[in-house]
Amino acid sequence: MAVTAISLAVAAVPESLPAVVTLALALGARRMAAQHALVRRLPAVETLGSVSVLATDKTGTLTEGRMVVQHVWTPRVTAELTGVGYEPEGEALIAGRPAEADELEPLTELLTVTALCNDATLRPADDRGPDGRWTALGDPMEAALLAAAAKTRCPGPAELSATRPRIGEAPFDSLRRRMTTLHKTDGDGVLVCLKGAPEAVLDPAVLHDPPDALAAARQEAARLAARGYRVLAVASGERNDIPSPVTAAESGLALIGLVALSDPPKPHAAATLASCRAAGITPVLITGDHPATARAVASHIGLLGDGGETEGRVVTGADVAAGRVADLTSVRVFARTDPQQKLDIVEAWRARGAVTAMTGDGVNDGPALHRADIGVAMGARGTEVARQAADLVLTDDELSTVVAAVEEGRRVYDNIRRFLVYGMAGGAAEILVMLIGPLLGLPLPLRAGQILWINLLTHGLTGVAMGAEPASPGAMHRPPRPPDQHILGGGAWQRLLLLAAVVTAASLGAGLAAQALDLAWQSVLFLALLSAQLGVALGLRTRLLTKENPFLPLSVLASALLAAAALYVPFLNSILETEPLGWAGAGIALACAPAGFVAARVVRTAFHAASPTGRGGSSGLR
Repeated sequence: MAVTAISLAVAAVPESLPAVVTLALALGARRMAAQHALVRRLPAVETLGSVSVLATDKTGTLTEGRMVVQHVWTPRVTAELTGVGYEPEGEALIAGRPAEADELEPLTELLTVTALCNDATLRPADDRGPDGRWTALGDPMEAALLAAAAKTRCPGPAELSATRPRIGEAPFDSLRRRMTTLHKTDGDGVLVCLKGAPEAVLDPAVLHDPPDALAAARQEAARLAARGYRVLAVASGERNDIPSPVTAAESGLALIGLVALSDPPKPHAAATLASCRAAGITPVLITGDHPATARAVASHIGLLGDGGETEGRVVTGADVAAGRVADLTSVRVFARTDPQQKLDIVEAWRARGAVTAMTGDGVNDGPALHRADIGVAMGARGTEVARQAADLVLTDDELSTVVAAVEEGRRVYDNIRRFLVYGMAGGAAEILVMLIGPLLGLPLPLRAGQILWINLLTHGLTGVAMGAEPASPGAMHRPPRPPDQHILGGGAWQRLLLLAAVVTAASLGAGLAAQALDLAWQSVLFLALLSAQLGVALGLRTRLLTKENPFLPLSVLASALLAAAALYVPFLNSILETEPLGWAGAGIALACAPAGFVAARVVRTAFHAASPTGRGGSSGLR
């Protein structure tokens, strides 16, 4: 009885759960890697399934990330630039015609300053490359400025370095939103080159231009931003000595003009965000670009216009810093944000109880990536700091890969829950058989070795195979599970109890029938209990005839063969204390398999009908 009690304790615990969880997570990480998503922390695979908010940046994530200068404005002339990519091929058009030599002068002056105030490098097309196109080393925006400079016959980088060597710089800063470089001129003077956000440059404290000129420039910048362009203001000036620090040179400069760069949304960006909404995930855009640019892109991809008054507006980082937004979770588009404000937005969503995924690529994104429930770094253009702070790295920099990873996370969680229902229902049935059997005249229904053999076949082979089941067809059309939901919540424990009751009744019924027919009832009960559990394993499948996981039917077949071996192989027969069964005994026992299968299908259908979503809710067992 002591050995039997220990066997019952083993039967009550799904001992293969660690193997199932580890296998499910590992397979999920492997499948994500095949879809260009590298998992840095294995538990993140399961957490992805409960993501309810996806905070994303704009450049390179929702947009192509291959910027092109299309519009140049100066107080003297306005031009459109032709050409695509980083190839220095194209020309300046004024009113639809090629610019004359005298008209190119102000354009050349502006783009020469942007080429000097620049840290990028263009690399010529290589015939050995995959597409034979020019590539950029450095920031895509600065690379586009270099390409534009080449189109307007500006001096090349080598010539500029020789004639205007850099002697100082104040790098771009997310708070200052501008970059300044100092260059030595032919004499003893110093050339100051500055570029940055229009609101950070078109400032009387920086420029000495008259107010009406600054007002005209602001109006033009707003007009270009509203058309979806990313706008930069460019200024320059000369000094007699080298200012210290370099930022001291950011005053008394002259406005040269504006540069408008296009970065069109990716073709599948709108469909990706629609998939997020269908899965119950709220997309939020957080960018450092101008509010008008953010609005134009958000409207194009369908991020604005379907919410209320608050959800349909663009909020700036200044509004967040000033406390003018009562509820950060009511806003869908943020512009001109700094790293601290990104962190505040993530914190606001987490305080509301949401599971947040945050994408980023820069050093400044590190704190928000680390604080989010799932940090997602861009692998192709991201910094090492971003990758180290993230849980997931996208090697293709595609937002749709995040959606695929979320689906994989839901698949993993569903499989773990499915195994728990299956394994604990079988364990509960074994306990009930041992407790109820003697009351029905079946003394010691199962021996210790028989219980352990049943567990080995059902929880071992079959249970591990359940961790590789494919995702449910409706996995991305149901809301994410609540983060505080119990692993057996959402109807799982009801399924467990009902399946345990059916397996218990079928097994005991088979044992009593065998006893009445004067058969080896203990062996019949042993085979009946095992058969019923294997029937439940197949009945819990979402897709019965799928070829995506052939291991489950193969493991069920292998378990059935090993069950037969326990009855008919003399060595196992003696160890497990079983007896060979004839056709009648085997038929009674095997009849429990379809009973378990039908019970599993009926339970699934019943709970599906009761679900408010009609898709199994967030139970993860549909």
